[in-house]
Amino acid sequence: MQALIAEARRKYHAELLANGVLTIDAKGIPSNADSSSKLSVSIAQGIARRLMAGEQEKAVGQTTGAKFEQLNMEFIDATFPHLQNLRPGKWHITKLGNRNSIKTSSFAQYEHLDYLSRLTKDDARLAASMGNDYMVAPDVVVYRETEPDEFINAHQFIVDESVSGLSDIRKTCGGLPILHASISAKWTMRSDRAQNSRTEALGLIRNRKGHLPHIVVVTGEPLPARIASLALGTGDIDCVYHFALNELVEAVKEANAEDATEMLHILISGKRLKDISDLPLDLAV
Repeated sequence: MQALIAEARRKYHAELLANGVLTIDAKGIPSNADSSSKLSVSIAQGIARRLMAGEQEKAVGQTTGAKFEQLNMEFIDATFPHLQNLRPGKWHITKLGNRNSIKTSSFAQYEHLDYLSRLTKDDARLAASMGNDYMVAPDVVVYRETEPDEFINAHQFIVDESVSGLSDIRKTCGGLPILHASISAKWTMRSDRAQNSRTEALGLIRNRKGHLPHIVVVTGEPLPARIASLALGTGDIDCVYHFALNELVEAVKEANAEDATEMLHILISGKRLKDISDLPLDLAV
């Protein structure tokens, strides 16, 4: 019998292949590789071989990114809600986007952003002085519903009308759901857009009122040096998670690249890079 997370990881990789996110073109170059870098191609080929990626047309443009976001959301949805013994609650995992009615301001810690947005829309001078610094848009979010007093008092009489009248978790206080995690999905890190994840993180940190959510990045980038550009350092992003870290480690060893091996060791030993299978349990902290 296979563990739930192990099975979810296997299915996650299968879906990446089936949906054309991880592919190998006619020249043998995987879709997450930088064709101008021999080391990137070599490591990406090693990962793809271990995941049994076949030759297939690569998804075009933003389609790859959107599918990667969707599959990361599905992986979290298939795992994290099962950890009720570690992190009880009524959880929702969803992918944000322009057509989604849920925005960052839909959560208790950021509801004031909607008010700021309306103010700046009506006042050009205020908009110019504030800029768009407060606008953040995570790819995938995990959030928790508020709880009724009956649930809070289920095992012991904890609260009544005389106390805890401003608590975010309490449904009777009339607050919004609580943002638990912001997950940014970057299939590769070959452009400055990968640093948008850091910008989003800083926006979440600076503009929150209350509890800071988990802020993480999931990537398929094969080059350790490029992963390090986002993973190294602390204070903004909790951790970077690789879609196939075990396979990445083996592929880097196989490539016999000393610098890449050393950087990968620094990232892993320093707890700045983990496998996608670590993410559900880390979200339970």
